[in-house]
Amino acid sequence: MATKSNSTTNHDEIRAWVEKRGGKPVTVKGTGDSDEHAGILRIDFPGYSGGDSLEPISWEEFFEKFDESGLEFLYQEETSDGKESRFNKFVNKSK
Repeated sequence: MATKSNSTTNHDEIRAWVEKRGGKPVTVKGTGDSDEHAGILRIDFPGYSGGDSLEPISWEEFFEKFDESGLEFLYQEETSDGKESRFNKFVNKSK
């Protein structure tokens, strides 16, 4: 069974997908240009590695950086075996 990828820039859709899977918005420590600006964006899921290198941020800060960077959220609803997928990736918006 092939998996279908979706993409969106809709904040509500992104937040709902992430929160349904227990995820939180984070930034990679040391990648921002100051204490006031988020660096590289990630989604952190419970039980996955990277905890020491990630810093939680608010959804407001997350989406400010997301929009500022011209990103699109690529994600899958299900894995090839029908389980809920956590696959996601940030890509540059198609022109």
